[in-house]
Amino acid sequence: MSSTRYIVVTLLKILVVIALVVILFVAGTMIGYGVIGGGDPKDVFKEEIWTHILDFFKG
Repeated sequence: MSSTRYIVVTLLKILVVIALVVILFVAGTMIGYGVIGGGDPKDVFKEEIWTHILDFFKG
């Protein structure tokens, strides 16, 4: 295998892993907020929800 092809394949694998992490994060937050938390799953995309979460961790 040529070095250029090896680099391209490796970069594609990394991009696939990053995409899966983003997709699973969004799905997890929607399930956590919607199913477990009792809210509307689409509300996780609202800015005030994330502001509240970050304020909670800041103390």
